[in-house]
Order: sequence, then C-alpha cells, then structure tokens
Amino acid sequence: MAQAILKKYYGIDAGQPFFDGKRVHYEANGNLYTLVPVTNVPENVLVELYEMSRHLVTNGDRYASAFYPSKEKKFLVTDGDSDYVLLENRYKKAPGNMRTGRKLAKFHLRGRTLSAKITETNRMGEWKNYWEMRLEQMEKAWYRTVEEHPDRPFERLFAETFPYYMGLCENAIQYVVDTEMDEAPAPGDAGTICHERFSNETWGRKFIIHHPFDWVFDHAGRDIAEWIRAQYFKKTHTFRPDVRAFLQQYVSLSPLSPFSWRLIFARLLFPLHYFECVETYFLTRSEKEQNMHEEQLWKIVRGIEAYEAFLGEFYELSEVPIRKYHIPRVAWLKAR
Repeated sequence: MAQAILKKYYGIDAGQPFFDGKRVHYEANGNLYTLVPVTNVPENVLVELYEMSRHLVTNGDRYASAFYPSKEKKFLVTDGDSDYVLLENRYKKAPGNMRTGRKLAKFHLRGRTLSAKITETNRMGEWKNYWEMRLEQMEKAWYRTVEEHPDRPFERLFAETFPYYMGLCENAIQYVVDTEMDEAPAPGDAGTICHERFSNETWGRKFIIHHPFDWVFDHAGRDIAEWIRAQYFKKTHTFRPDVRAFLQQYVSLSPLSPFSWRLIFARLLFPLHYFECVETYFLTRSEKEQNMHEEQLWKIVRGIEAYEAFLGEFYELSEVPIRKYHIPRVAWLKAR
C-alpha cells in the first residue's frame, strides 16, 4: 500500500521496504524515503516539525530528514481517509562507531539557532508541571487500587511501592524548583531541538536518520539525561565507561553549565521508568503484555538500591566540580 502511495502521489518507484528499529523505510534513486501517517497529528505540530527539519537541513545536518513534496507540490497528501507526509534522506551512512556524545552536541548547537516560533512542541520549563500532572494521575490510580484490595501480583506490588516512588518524584520536582530559583541559565541553556526520548537506537540501526517525528523543543539536558537513563538500564553493571565517554564527548564541543547539570540530575531523579511501566500496565488489555510489565516492575523494584547508588555517584561519575558550582546534593542519597 505504501509503495502504491509513493508511486501515485510522488512518482517514486520504491524498492523493498526495510524496518530500522522504529520505522519502515524505502530506498529509491539512491535516497531513503519514509512515509509517515499523520491523520491524528495536529496541523500546527506538522508545521513546527517542518520548520525544525528545514532549519537543520539548511544548516548542514546531512542526516536530518527533509519533508518531500508531492507531484502537486504539497507536503501533505490524503489517500482515502488517511493523511501522509513523506520524508527524504539523501545521505546514507551506517552508525558504525559513532561518537554519540559529540554528534548530539553538534545537533543541539544547530538546533539552538532555530528562529521559528515553536509552541505546540515546546517543552521548555514544563518538566515540573508535567511531572506534577503524572504524579497526580498515578496517585489517583494508587488510591483506587488500594481501596479495591488487589489480588493481582502487579497491583499488590504497585500498592506497596508507589509511596516510595512518589517521594522520588517529589524530590525531582523540588530539585527543578530549586535549580530555577538558584541558578541563572547560561546562553547554552537556551532551548534547542531535542528528542522525545533519546537513546542509541533513536538515530537508526542501518542508517543514521534524524527523524522529525522524534523531536520536541526543549533544554538539551533532556536528551543527555534520557541517553544516560537508557544506557543505565541497558547495561546496569557496566554503564559507567559509556556514560563517562558520552559526557566527555559532549562537553568537549558544548560545555554544560551548573544549571544544565542540575536539570540533568533532576530528570534522572524523576522515576520515569517506574511511571511508564505502571501506566502501560493499566492501559493494556493484553494478559501477555500485563505479565511482561509485571516482570518489568519486579526488576525495577529489585534495582532500587542500585539506582539510588547511581544517583548518589552521578556527579562524581560525570566529573562535575560540585563544590566550584555550588551544586546541592539530595541529602538522603548522599548518605548511602
């Protein structure tokens, strides 16, 4: 079906598709094409993603996908009841031994010069409000669960562990509040093009692709923290050398201010892994998926002490001069 749409609206004879971790891509005329269904994406969001893409492509990002016009010179096409946009990548390169930290710093430096006004995908300064909202929603779910005297293992574990994670969440929120009160942002703390959730897999497995539908506008600390989080949970016992190398690469091109370091730590302090596991469990109807999330929750809970130890050593691991920068610790983490 996708190949028929490419031929009908864009005049592209696409080869066999391949799946690159998250999306299906097509090769044609030496280029890569990605057909994205956007029926449920608001028009304002599409416009902002287009502006971000155009900015990065214009400013030399060879890996950024460009919005590709149809034969009628339109960026949005409608086929039946569905809307689509097509993205093109003209430069094909395998990830190889990519220096991710340095590449991400370069990506952020380019994104920071974006002049278009971004509102719909703007997350700058919104972490606290977003975390408060998620905490409130989960607290309501917890009360309901406790009142129903759960008999399912997942729900019992959720009932027992949520108070701890609520405290962790409140610590993260307070850390952001204190950071915004104590620290003046540096020029490098201005908003930039970031990713909803950045990890080693975000830019593709077969080819490097900077995909607009992964993007939001936010503080660079978002991507840095989420890469570290992903690496921690992927390699819990051996993550330290990777994290240290990633940060050294990043700061060699784009130094981080005390404000940045504190936001990165606050984001790692927020227990996103726990929240996502619980939220997804309650949203799914599949017993198989619920069992999978039950196993995941047990793994998260068994790893509490290890994650606390990671948070407690984060600034030392990252080689941050906390005394020079007057960066406060979370007292109960320091004591462990």
